[in-house]
Amino acid sequence: MTPAPRRFLIRLAAVIGAALGLAGSAHAEFSIPGFELVHTVPRETTLATPDLRDAALVWKEMFDAAQHEIVFGQFYVAGQDGEALDDIMAHLEAAGRRGVKIRFLMEKKGEFASVPATIDRLKRIPNLAFRQIDYSRMTGNGIIHAKYFVVDGQSAYVGSQNFDWRSFSHIHETGLKITDPTVAAQVQAIFEIDWAAQAAIAAGQTPAVTNHDVVAADVARGNYLVASPNAFNPPGVGDSQSELVRLIGQAQREIRVQLLDYAPLSYGLNHTRPYYAVIDDALRAAATRGVKIKLMVSNWNTEAPAIRYLQSLALLPNVEIRIVTLPQASSGFIPFARVIHTKAMSIDGQLAWIGTSNWAGGYLDNSRNLEVVLHNAAMAQRVASLHEQTWNSVYAQPIDVLKVYPKPAKGKENTE
Repeated sequence: MTPAPRRFLIRLAAVIGAALGLAGSAHAEFSIPGFELVHTVPRETTLATPDLRDAALVWKEMFDAAQHEIVFGQFYVAGQDGEALDDIMAHLEAAGRRGVKIRFLMEKKGEFASVPATIDRLKRIPNLAFRQIDYSRMTGNGIIHAKYFVVDGQSAYVGSQNFDWRSFSHIHETGLKITDPTVAAQVQAIFEIDWAAQAAIAAGQTPAVTNHDVVAADVARGNYLVASPNAFNPPGVGDSQSELVRLIGQAQREIRVQLLDYAPLSYGLNHTRPYYAVIDDALRAAATRGVKIKLMVSNWNTEAPAIRYLQSLALLPNVEIRIVTLPQASSGFIPFARVIHTKAMSIDGQLAWIGTSNWAGGYLDNSRNLEVVLHNAAMAQRVASLHEQTWNSVYAQPIDVLKVYPKPAKGKENTE
C-alpha cells in the first residue's frame, strides 16, 4: 500500500473511532509489537488523536501493574492540585503502599522548574528513594533531560512527557510505552548507570566512563534504543547523535520533524551560544540532494538568535518550516505551557524516531536523553500523520524569513 492511501485509512479509522466514542476507551490504541504510540492533545484545541491512548491513562495503568520496582529518570517535577498528575501520583503512592520499591532520580538543575510540594509528596511515598544528581559533574554542562520510567525491568515509558501537570493537559506530547524486553532492559540499564553515578558523586568520586569510542546503533534489531551521552551509555546502546546524522543521511524522499526547539547552537559559559553544526549540516545536505524536509517547531523557537538560523535554513530549496502557536487557555496565561513539546521524526514513511531531545547542542552530546528508532512502516506513517495534522492546522504558519519575531511568552505573559 502506498503512503497516501495508508494515511487516508489511518485518518478514516480515527474518525470512525471518534464516532464510536473510542477516545476514552482502553481499546483505542495504536501499537506495533513491543511499542505503543501514546499522545497527549492540548486542551481547547481542534487537534484530536482518538486512536492513540493518553499518557495519563497509560502511566496509571503501568503503575497499577507494577509488582516489584519502578525507576524514574526525570528533569523536574511539578504538580498542581486537581490536575491529572495529582491522580497519577495517587496511583504511584498506591504502588509504594503495596510494597513496590520506587527509585526516583531527578536532575539537580531541575529544581528551578520544580514545585517543592511535589518533591515533598514524592519523598513521603512509602518505599520510595529520591535522589538528585548534578549531571554537569559528569559531562561539564549536561543535564538529565530524559523523561522515562521502567516498571519491573520489563516495560518502560520514554517520550517528551515531563513529570509536570501541564504535560498531561496543556502541552502537545508524544511518547512510547515499551514492552520490547531488550529495549526495556536497556532503559533500566541506563537508569542504573545514572543512579550509581549519583552515589559516586555524593561520595566525592568520579563516575566511571563506559565508552571511550562512539558506539554504533544496533541497527540489526530493526527497532532499537539510542541514547546520550555516549560516554555513559550501557553496552548495546548506540550513540544518538551519530545515529541521527546517519539516518538523515539515508533519507531518500521526505523527512518530517516536530520539535520544541531547533538551533545549530549549544550552551556555553556566561550565557554564550557556541555553534553546533552537527544536525544542521545533515539536514542541509539532505535538502541539497533533493530530500523534502518539513520541520515544525514551537513558537518558543522564535527567540533570537535561534530564529535567525531557522530563517536561514528556510531559504534552502526543499525545506519548509512552520511555527506552531497554540492559543492560550480560557482560564488565562499558564507559564511554560500551551506549546508543542513532541520530539519526533519520520523518514520516507518507513522509519520513526521518538525521543526526549530538542535538536540543539547540549542535548545529544552532553545530556542524558533517550531516543527510540522504529523501522516499521505502520508506525512511521502514523507519526507522519500526527505531524501532518498539526502541520495543516490553523496553529501552524510558514516561517517568515524577513520577520523580526517578538520574544515568545514562556514563563510569563508578554505585556509589550
